[in-house]
Amino acid sequence: MSEPVDLNVDGFTRLRIDFGYDGTDFFGWSKQPELRTIQAAFLEALTLIFGESDFSLRVAGRTDAGVHALNQVAHFDLSQTQLARLGRETIDDIAYKLNRLLPNDIRVMTVGIAPAGFDARFSAINRRYRYRLADNLSFKNPLETRFTLDVAGQLNIEAMNEAGSHLVGLHDFASFCKPREGSTTIRELQEITVSRGQGQVVEIEIQADAFCHNMVRSIVGALIAVGQGRATPAKIKQLLEQTNRDGSYKVVSPHGLSLLKIGYPADDQLAEQAEKAQNLRTLDEN
Repeated sequence: MSEPVDLNVDGFTRLRIDFGYDGTDFFGWSKQPELRTIQAAFLEALTLIFGESDFSLRVAGRTDAGVHALNQVAHFDLSQTQLARLGRETIDDIAYKLNRLLPNDIRVMTVGIAPAGFDARFSAINRRYRYRLADNLSFKNPLETRFTLDVAGQLNIEAMNEAGSHLVGLHDFASFCKPREGSTTIRELQEITVSRGQGQVVEIEIQADAFCHNMVRSIVGALIAVGQGRATPAKIKQLLEQTNRDGSYKVVSPHGLSLLKIGYPADDQLAEQAEKAQNLRTLDEN
């Protein structure tokens, strides 16, 4: 195990956490008064180990209430005084200590020293999500009901894939987002696939450089409409091009959505990517 190094984050050592959670009983990531959130659970556990601090805790993807994660990433910063509280234990022991303090619906896989320039949110180059749907062809697994949305009828997978293909690329996704003041709705959707997995459950996987608020669940709602024959792929293309919420389809329940993976560039590109990600997006990007 290497000794902690000063990563020049205001004299603090930055650590990366890889973890996952069942989001059913959480009100999302962000700390909120009187509500059970994932960020609040981490801050409570970290405080018990290292003392009172906000730890500059930042997550790669701020999931909404009810959304799950198989592979989520966050970072936090520790002073040398805080690190000294480990005593004879090492950085590798932090994951074990956190798992003893966190609720059972959050599990930490690893904790390690972050590379120079690493920012869990802004250094990321993509996020990948999966939404699970059980239609009339699917086996209704009682062990998966917390993670799968039941839908009526038999979904047309071919039509859903055709509709999804119109969304791939750099676009203004205002028709599929709830806009936030000061934020852009321009995103690059890198991949979208619809297929049947185990038990004929329909799985929609979506990867983009980033997602705006409710974007994945809005897209899934539109694809369900296509799969049920209530909309055509051409209608989804038209909806994207109008860049407003008029005529948009239902934002589906969060419980079928899971964050699968956060992608990062090579270590020597982390700082550059973090700076680039904080610039306002335009449709003129190369």
